[in-house]
Amino acid sequence: MDTKPYPHLEPNEFQVAIKWWLGMDVSFDSCCPYCPNHRLDPLGHHALTCKHGGDVVLRHNSLRDVFVESCHRACLGGQVEVGSGLGLDRLHSRPADVLVNNWHLGKPAAFDLTITSPLNPITLTEAGVRCGSSALFAEARKHNANDSKCAELGWVCIPLAVESYGCWGTEAQQSFSRLAARLAIQMGCSKSYRLPPSCTRG
Repeated sequence: MDTKPYPHLEPNEFQVAIKWWLGMDVSFDSCCPYCPNHRLDPLGHHALTCKHGGDVVLRHNSLRDVFVESCHRACLGGQVEVGSGLGLDRLHSRPADVLVNNWHLGKPAAFDLTITSPLNPITLTEAGVRCGSSALFAEARKHNANDSKCAELGWVCIPLAVESYGCWGTEAQQSFSRLAARLAIQMGCSKSYRLPPSCTRG
């Protein structure tokens, strides 16, 4: 599947996407090509979350790049994959997928993108009755992991959590609204037109 900011779907890809959105069987009674003897589930949870083969990383990096490109167009800058470097035990820690040095009130913001599935057994029950609950759970998990690291550096931790069905978390939506306002000022138009589709589905 094309991972550009504005993807083009081939007819067979579009058919699978529509079936998935409608909750139809997308397993085709087949096994995961990367996980021996693991049969694909009908709702596509494993296909969306399988950590083998690189699709999860490509999806994450594609969304990250759309966000940082929008930050640059808003004259906010943005550094990708910034590590904390707080001692040897945190040498490889990266609390910021995107670091924006002058985000709000002169404070740097460390944006950490995470993609979560509402079909995860941990959040499945709540996700069935409350839209966006899986994204809220992912936001809390990111705060728990990164708040202390960011505080030591004087950064504000802002998780950008999105569910696999497209619902963004509360903090992401607030950040996109602020970013759209900055883009509108730079480009002299309404902020409702200034963000790419991948950053506006709520």
